[in-house]
Amino acid sequence: MEALSEQPRIGVYICHCGTNIAGVINVNELTKYASGLPNVVVAKNYQFMCSKPGQEMIAEDVKQHKLNRVIVAACSPRMHEPTFRRLLQSAGLNPYLLEMVNIREHCTWVHEHEPDKALEKAKALIAAAVVRASRLEALEEKELPVVKSALVIGGGVAGLFAALTLANSGVKVYLVESSPTIGGKMAMLDKTFPTLDCSKCILTPIMNDVANHPNIELLTYAEVVDVQGSVGDFKVKVLLKPRYVDPTKCTACGECAKKCPASAPNEFDMGLSKRKAIYITFPQAVPTAYTIDPNVCLYFTKRDKMGRPLCGVCQKVCPAQAIDYNMQPKTVEINVGAVIIATGFETFDPRLKKEYKYGVNPRIITSLEFERILCATGPTGGKVLCPPDWKEVPKRVVFIQCVGSRDLTVDVPYCSKVCCMYTAKQAILYKERVPDGEAYVIYIDVRAAGKGFEEFYRRAVEEFNVTYIKSRVGEVVIDPETNKPIVRVEDALTGYVMELEADLVVLAVGLRPSPSTLKIAELFKVSRSPDGFLQELHAKLYPVQTAVDGVFICGCAQGPKDIPDSVAQAKAAASAALEILAQGFVKTIGYVASVDKDLCSGCGICVSVCPYDAIAIKVENGKRVASVEDVKCKGCGSCAAACPSGAMQQKHFKDSQLIPVVKTLARM
Repeated sequence: MEALSEQPRIGVYICHCGTNIAGVINVNELTKYASGLPNVVVAKNYQFMCSKPGQEMIAEDVKQHKLNRVIVAACSPRMHEPTFRRLLQSAGLNPYLLEMVNIREHCTWVHEHEPDKALEKAKALIAAAVVRASRLEALEEKELPVVKSALVIGGGVAGLFAALTLANSGVKVYLVESSPTIGGKMAMLDKTFPTLDCSKCILTPIMNDVANHPNIELLTYAEVVDVQGSVGDFKVKVLLKPRYVDPTKCTACGECAKKCPASAPNEFDMGLSKRKAIYITFPQAVPTAYTIDPNVCLYFTKRDKMGRPLCGVCQKVCPAQAIDYNMQPKTVEINVGAVIIATGFETFDPRLKKEYKYGVNPRIITSLEFERILCATGPTGGKVLCPPDWKEVPKRVVFIQCVGSRDLTVDVPYCSKVCCMYTAKQAILYKERVPDGEAYVIYIDVRAAGKGFEEFYRRAVEEFNVTYIKSRVGEVVIDPETNKPIVRVEDALTGYVMELEADLVVLAVGLRPSPSTLKIAELFKVSRSPDGFLQELHAKLYPVQTAVDGVFICGCAQGPKDIPDSVAQAKAAASAALEILAQGFVKTIGYVASVDKDLCSGCGICVSVCPYDAIAIKVENGKRVASVEDVKCKGCGSCAAACPSGAMQQKHFKDSQLIPVVKTLARM
């Protein structure tokens, strides 16, 4: 790269960003102002500075005007700072000699109706940027090769969005799902709160986008069994379980299931209905192909006296000849640079709370079972009927909250976050379908912190007349004459003790880590928090990163959350993974901590505050001094902030670079 001249030669480039910036402020006036600032050699504006012509203009100016600093006044550096750093590098400049000024979000967007104030603020920010740019230094980065592919474990809504985000960024994605279909728990829902949108109407297009994406390879009915390597180069073994049906041939015509003589409880309907030994999980399943359950299929479980299978009818009637009883488990090895764990959750087993009589009486069901009853593809076609005979319409339904949440008796101290709202949703849906029915909700507290949640709860109470009773349930007993459950409660607000005879009791079960989450945590050596979910690197700053470089977490694998939060976290995890994958190699950052050994006293404070174990105390020439391992350092600045002598500084954010900026802004 070209060596820097002693005198800074700065180019300032102001982006119109369509009308986002130029529609509010006068970019020509701003350009004229910037051209008069110290050390500014050239100042220009352009409609889209991030476009190819815009970048070419900057690159040409770097050569023509011998620029050694570049300032881009445009949008957030989170969006295009990597773009312009690459540009500087291609033009022969050190990428850290770039300064970005966010005049879109910080000026024109927040002062859209105050163009004069937006312009003055933009001038101040550019003036401060010129001061800082004059003090920037060339920094060195080290590169380690990375396999530009990613593994996403779990095909629920979080895993789907993580995979799509990566794939849309040009990354090869392997999506591993243990079930025969993607979709996860969201596919089991009727509607979603607080908008009451059809769950499958939202989810199915996403499932198909994933299945049809050229950068995504679906590995359904599969599980991760071994992991070797580290960030940038994970070698993962995946076991593909045999479907005994070739998904590339199966047309999902259903002829096989019509003739199949064997059946078993339908897991997708929470055991409330039956499925055949050869089955498709639900009509919109992806892949849309049948699977044979070898534990139920008579071909595998029954033999005649000659040792021959007693069945094989599905193979005989299959018009596509997709049935293959000889399929065997297969292990494949994939090589990826980053891993995202999105293994979801399981619901709390209410049998552990014996006072609720779950499993004793069929009229006491879980919230997920009730969800399947409400669903049009469920055991009753969406009609609200009482199990087990599905003949009676329940006229009184009692919902019991916090079953397996906020309960130290079963070692679940945390709130599962979604139960209050899904109960309100189910109560509303029940009342819509049984207008003359009574709905009671027994609750400890109503937690409605999400967007639109409080209004949704109020709607249940005020529009649908759902009765909320603040109480912990004493117990549920069974009426010996009617065989109906009776819920005994004491209203915490009035002290009134009541017995509610219910046609149906719905237990709002909490969320627990899935068994696959626990297994994957062990394989990847990812820590778990006390609640059993996967442990993030930092609860506030790094919620999707883990202590294992290159391994990220999202959705309910990290902790209980609703669908919007799962999607947001999935996209965040994908973005974090893209930081590693986008360049095809892992770079150590340039803005690592550095030590002035003359000032360092070897006190060790920096060692104690470093979250990455990147600093050690060494003895050099008989003196204790701190030493930074660049590969491990993440540039968080904790050591520089904690150092009592000022010996520890973070490159690119030194006191000598930042203090003049503050003084400049204070004078504006």
